[in-house]
Amino acid sequence: MINLKVPVICIIIGEGASGGALGIGIGDRVMMLENTWYTVISPESCSSILWRTWDFKEKAAEELKLTSKHMKDFGLVDGVIQEPLGGAHAEPEEMAIILKKFIEKTLIELKSIDPEERINQRIAKFSNMGFYEIN
Repeated sequence: MINLKVPVICIIIGEGASGGALGIGIGDRVMMLENTWYTVISPESCSSILWRTWDFKEKAAEELKLTSKHMKDFGLVDGVIQEPLGGAHAEPEEMAIILKKFIEKTLIELKSIDPEERINQRIAKFSNMGFYEIN
């Protein structure tokens, strides 16, 4: 996907996990609905690996920092799309209208960028993800 000449808009509308999470991260714009989560491993699988049981999935979820707010703060997604009161599942028609407006606006923005430049921006964005400390 990183070399596609067309605009790539990724919106996490539920749970984004595992290898699919890596693919989602390649978009020109990566967004999350406010009540979704995004991680390379599910809390259950993380718990199973670390503690050899699913009993600590809540602790794993806390430590993974997988909420839309965390992902935005870490710079792994470009933004968070607010859901209607009660959540997207409670108001699917309203959520569809919100998403349509976002997608239309974003497509106009992305189409104004030369395809090769868009690809270079995508590569740079993905390459700069993550952070570390040297002690």
